[in-house]
Amino acid sequence: MAIPSDGRGEAVIAVTTTVIAIATIFVVLRLVSRLGIVRRFAWDDFFMVVAWLLAFGLSFAICYGTSRGLGLTDKDIPPEWDKSLKRSEYAFSVLYNPALMATKTSILAFYLTLNSATNKVFRNLSIATLVVVNLAGLSLTILNIFQCRPFSAVFARYPPPSAKCVDIIGLYLGSAPVNIITDLAILFLPMPILTGMRLPKKQKTILVFTFALGGFVAVVDVVRIYYLQNAALQRLRNLRNKTAQTDKVDFSYYASLSFMWSAVEVNVGIICACIPTIKPLVTKLMPRFIHDSDDLATTPGNSFALHFPVQEHSHPVEKLPPQSSPSASNGNNKDSGDMGLMDFLTTPDTDPAALMARVQSRAATAQSDSTDTAGFFDFVDMSGSKPMVLFSNRESYVPIACVTILFFLWGFAYGLLDVLNAQFQLVIQLSTSQSKALHGAYYAGYFIAPLTFGRWILKRFGFKATFITGLCIYGTGTLIFWPSAVLTSFPAFLISNLIVGMGLATLEIAANPFIALCGPAQYAELRLNIAQAIQATGTVVSPILARKALFRKVLDAPSLVDVQWTYLGIALFVVLLAVAFYYMPLPEAPDEALEAVRQQNQAINNRRVGPAAVIFMTLGIGVFSQFCYVAAQEALSVGFDKYLAAIGTSRSISAPDWQACWHGLFAAGRYLGALANLFIAPRWILLVCYLGTVLFSALTMRLSGGAGLASLLLVFFFEGAIFPTIFAITLRGLGRHTKTGSAFLTAAISGGAILPPIAQAISERWDVRRAVGLVLAFMAAGTLYPIYLNVVPAARAQVDNVKLPAKEKLKLRSDQERQKRRIRPLSLGKGLRKTGGATVQHVERAEAVEGGGV
Repeated sequence: MAIPSDGRGEAVIAVTTTVIAIATIFVVLRLVSRLGIVRRFAWDDFFMVVAWLLAFGLSFAICYGTSRGLGLTDKDIPPEWDKSLKRSEYAFSVLYNPALMATKTSILAFYLTLNSATNKVFRNLSIATLVVVNLAGLSLTILNIFQCRPFSAVFARYPPPSAKCVDIIGLYLGSAPVNIITDLAILFLPMPILTGMRLPKKQKTILVFTFALGGFVAVVDVVRIYYLQNAALQRLRNLRNKTAQTDKVDFSYYASLSFMWSAVEVNVGIICACIPTIKPLVTKLMPRFIHDSDDLATTPGNSFALHFPVQEHSHPVEKLPPQSSPSASNGNNKDSGDMGLMDFLTTPDTDPAALMARVQSRAATAQSDSTDTAGFFDFVDMSGSKPMVLFSNRESYVPIACVTILFFLWGFAYGLLDVLNAQFQLVIQLSTSQSKALHGAYYAGYFIAPLTFGRWILKRFGFKATFITGLCIYGTGTLIFWPSAVLTSFPAFLISNLIVGMGLATLEIAANPFIALCGPAQYAELRLNIAQAIQATGTVVSPILARKALFRKVLDAPSLVDVQWTYLGIALFVVLLAVAFYYMPLPEAPDEALEAVRQQNQAINNRRVGPAAVIFMTLGIGVFSQFCYVAAQEALSVGFDKYLAAIGTSRSISAPDWQACWHGLFAAGRYLGALANLFIAPRWILLVCYLGTVLFSALTMRLSGGAGLASLLLVFFFEGAIFPTIFAITLRGLGRHTKTGSAFLTAAISGGAILPPIAQAISERWDVRRAVGLVLAFMAAGTLYPIYLNVVPAARAQVDNVKLPAKEKLKLRSDQERQKRRIRPLSLGKGLRKTGGATVQHVERAEAVEGGGV
């Protein structure tokens, strides 16, 4: 088979042949290990054989294609090679997704045999990933098989105008987020289990190497997409230059390296999947390659030798039932369904029960040297830690600093999304209704996420799990921006905006109450204003960065593609941040702890305002006020350019620079709001801020020139402290309903989807100043909340964090004694049984604390 030497064919065939040869060796070693030594052939082995067969066919199609012009430009490919080349390209496109699907299915089937009975989270996530892999793989395979109508057009060099063909480049690029997401899921899913094991040094090295290869697979997928983009960019340039034959995009030349990297991706995935299964064979032939001298070498300074909880703390390995050695059972376990984690980590010549005893012995010794690490690597188990509602200021600094990173992240993301959407609208010339849809999709995510899965995750699993979930959803949304930018697809941008909104809403439902609850209750509004000010700082920085660096030369679709790498970087950073949060020792606030602290002021919190308890009346009016505020704030910010034009400002400063000014004033309002909380009751700060927005909105309607501009900017300044103050003050006294209250307050942010299109329609139908009047009306409606807080005595007592009079305090203690039997079983409920006795002691101690509630 002669390979043309004037293209990329030689490099393609050399690399493809090498990786399929190495993958074949590993598959053979796997089969020898499983059939000859372990004597067990499971479903993961079956899918691996299928994956290898498909990978071999895919590699053969690539190698054959290089002999028929793959790697050459269209002008260098003889016409007689066309059909053969098209057949090889078609075979590749059909086999690629099934090969990936079979490889990932094999790995996930293997995961399901590892400790699946005792680690339900790991099992459920593995099943979810398995479903996504197979649904996506099956859909993409069907699309690739029937990519043209009529079918004969698949093999035509230039399909006739009457044929309807799927954009194969677009299909490859569109599937990129699914591939990257599943690659990362497969890479990180077993890490919590494996990092919790105390393994010999050599076995750790092997695991690290295996996972490094797994990370390399994700990198390869990115490289593959890079070369596909070259074909997409060439097509866009042809369309821009109105090339006579727009189908001549030199697909075989640009896509050849992408085909090569696809073969690398599939075959390296096969190699990674085979490495853990050949351990019995390696142990049989080269035992010293696997084992250290004592089979469990650990050193105090080894950072990988993590604390192994014993007895009182649950751990995946500890829950495994005793098993006999595989060698002892020999062929009797041939039909065994599951393989325990200790079976995976040991060999046929090692007794897992004996190894377990040695592990626990070493762990007991390590435990005597380190008493504070328990729970550090557990998901939400903060055994021995007191709830965050009892933290002092000093204790709360570190966890608040960690979570404040998230505030900056979504502020930064919001600024980038705003600029990218504006550039996207310019490039593909979106209609007004489509622009509104993009904005509405983002805020629709804020309505969907908190009221569906967000509240459930926060209540069921806690703050850390909610942070990780929000980061993963956010990362998924940013990944979808990648093919959206390449394909200039409005539906893809719409979906990515919705997913990003859902991810940030999931973060916000946990981050805001975390800041408010972590530390002394009297400083809740101060802490949240500072955190939200940092978020506003991110909103100031990112648009400037985007306009000055990222989008400075974005004039058309090809140049828009160049900036989409920013979103890939953000997505990968978010995934790493989610991993970091998993291992971060964040405190929790179980519902029982929140309720116990609420009982300190139950005489105040149980007062009624009309038909409802004061805490629920405050929550309802607070959610309404939050909705009105966000709706007005978004209407004003979205129409800012039009307002500037109507006011008649100086043209020496551009609209983006004025936007940077109001973002800065907005952040300054939050910093000053935080400072004011040291001296003034938050309800008064909220009233002053609302009245300021109402006053200067009214002036903006009447004034022009510099005075009108100053009034408009001051509206943004007074807006700054409203959101965090509403959020923190509304959560006071809710007790076990605090997380539900956070869900409703976060869902109220969806008001940002409602008012902007209405205000825009008013400005187009009548005049911009009337649209400002609508903003004024909503701000005035929101002002009802601080008026309620200052006028109604029960509400004022609830949010002022007051201490009880001596007579009411004695009555409260008497009531608590009578309800002691009912309160304490609640403290020992499901949420705290997992965390041991120390947390319960802290909750009971909270009942004796005097002062304000949560």
